[in-house]
Amino acid sequence: MSLAQGDVPRILVADDEGPARSRLRDLLDEIRDNFPLAIVDEARNGKEVLAAVNREKVDVVLLDIRMPEMDGMEAARHLAGMAQPPAIIFTTAFDSYAIKAFEVNAIDYLLKPIRAERLLAALHKTRAGPNVSSQALAAAANQPRRHLSVHERGKIHLVALADVLYLRAELKYVTVKTAEREFLVEESLTHLEEEFESLFVRIHRNCLVARAAISGFERNAEESESGWAVVIKATGEKLPVSRRQHGVVKQFR
Repeated sequence: MSLAQGDVPRILVADDEGPARSRLRDLLDEIRDNFPLAIVDEARNGKEVLAAVNREKVDVVLLDIRMPEMDGMEAARHLAGMAQPPAIIFTTAFDSYAIKAFEVNAIDYLLKPIRAERLLAALHKTRAGPNVSSQALAAAANQPRRHLSVHERGKIHLVALADVLYLRAELKYVTVKTAEREFLVEESLTHLEEEFESLFVRIHRNCLVARAAISGFERNAEESESGWAVVIKATGEKLPVSRRQHGVVKQFR
C-alpha cells in the first residue's frame, strides 16, 4: 500500500451479509482516532469488489472469504494481478482449511467475531508489509477460479472460463480465445492446465482446448504432424493436434 503524504487509507468493506458489513463499519469508526481512514464503498461479492476497484482508488480491502457469485479467494487472485493492488485482509468465520492455508502462506486474516484491537493491528501491518503475492494466494486456494482476469489500462476485465474456447501460449503471454475476441494474460500455460484440468485438454505443447468447445476432429495431414485437427464448435477453427497428443483424438471418439 502506497499513500501520498497526508492521505488516509481508503477502505473497501466486502461481505455478503449486511450485518457483518455494518459491524465492520462500526469497528472502523471506533479505531479512527488511532488509524485515520476513509470507508469508500461496500461489496456483497467478489464481482462487486472488482467493480468497486475499477471505479475508484482502494488501498485496503476487508474481504470475506465465502461469498456468492465470486468468493473472496478468487477476487483476491484477480486483484493481485494489478500493477498497484490494494492490501488485502481476509475475514472469515472458523474455517480450518483457510486458516491452515493462510498461516502456511503468511496471508493475514481476521477471525469472526472481529475485535477492534485485532482489526487495528491488521491495518497497521498493511502499512509496513508487502502485499500478498499471487503465488501465495494460488497456494492457499482450495478450488480453481471461475474467471481469468485481463488487466487493461488499470482496469480488471473478467473472462468467464465457460466462455473460453482455447488457450494458446505465445512468448511470455497466453492468448485467451472466446467466440467474440482474444485477450492476453501473463500466466503460465502449464499452471493453467493444472488448475483447470477438468475443463481443458492439451492438443499441442502450446495449446489447451476447452473440452466443451470441441465439435470433433478432422484429418489434416498437411498442417498437423499427427494428421489430425480439432474443430472448434463456435468458430469452425481447426487447430492442429501434435503427434505427442494424438491420444486426444481417441479419447473423444
